[in-house]
Amino acid sequence: MSERSLTINESDKYVFEKAVITEDNVPAQDSLHAWIVVFGSFLLLMVTVGTTNSFGVYLQEYQTEFPSTPKSTLTWIGSLQFGGMCFFGVLAGVLVERFDSRLVVFGGSIGAGAALLISSACTSPVALIITQGVLFGAFGSCILIPSISMPSQWMEKYRALATGIAVAGGSIGGLWMSFATRAMNMQLGYHWSLRINGFMVIVAGCAFSPLMRKRVVVPKRDKIIDFGALTNAKFVLLFVSSLFAAGGYYAPYYYMPPYVETVLQRDGWSASISSILNAGSIVGRVVIGLLADYLGPLNSLLLSSVLSTIAVLVLWLPFKSLGTLVASAVIFG
Repeated sequence: MSERSLTINESDKYVFEKAVITEDNVPAQDSLHAWIVVFGSFLLLMVTVGTTNSFGVYLQEYQTEFPSTPKSTLTWIGSLQFGGMCFFGVLAGVLVERFDSRLVVFGGSIGAGAALLISSACTSPVALIITQGVLFGAFGSCILIPSISMPSQWMEKYRALATGIAVAGGSIGGLWMSFATRAMNMQLGYHWSLRINGFMVIVAGCAFSPLMRKRVVVPKRDKIIDFGALTNAKFVLLFVSSLFAAGGYYAPYYYMPPYVETVLQRDGWSASISSILNAGSIVGRVVIGLLADYLGPLNSLLLSSVLSTIAVLVLWLPFKSLGTLVASAVIFG
């Protein structure tokens, strides 16, 4: 039986300590099965991140349902959805490392779907913050982390492109779910919208979690969180910059839909603006994935950050017109 050592990059030394892999038990990268994994990640992120990307439509409904509650309070629901996915992602990463990733995704799907089902029975903003916000974010992290990390394990030549395609699923989900949610809100009410959304997450998780198999199983670490990475100046700089960048990432997704109807007085445009944001994001995530394979991930990240800043500070905030808002949504997306 031939053996080869897993190549460990300098930047990965805090993640992998030692791993010896045999040729016989490691599936090939860039294979048909690898693309099936990418497809599974795409579909899981479509319903999970798509739910957070279409929250702006729910927000407008909540403003009508709870008129005495400040908008800044209601936006905590959406903020905690994605924020919870990232915050609890640390725990989700540990679970994926120590247990079968397919079971983690399956359990996360059941929990996230149940959180939406419970939220459909809530009658106060605080209850929605806890259920649709915190609980969905916590369980959603068990879907988000494996779905983002699996393509990079299975792909080598087109790793960045595959990851871009996978995360574009969230944008495609936000694209059609914005219109679907608005239609359900109008015909059935937001309570049934949440129930249907919850069942979608559960069904998708049960159907596609079997595709989230780890390609490489590395030895378990003794420490749950290794703070040794904080001694790396490059890592700390990237972490701090990402912290500030991510802080404003979802503001257009949550504020543009109600802005177009309340400030610009364009009735029925909330779902359209949300879909435009997600449509632009579909193209952007795939294109950035392509560029990252040639320009490098950090250069691509810098380019996208600059364009996003221009979209908000130059096109959206100084003007109060539908045309510039659409242009800002396209570029930011």
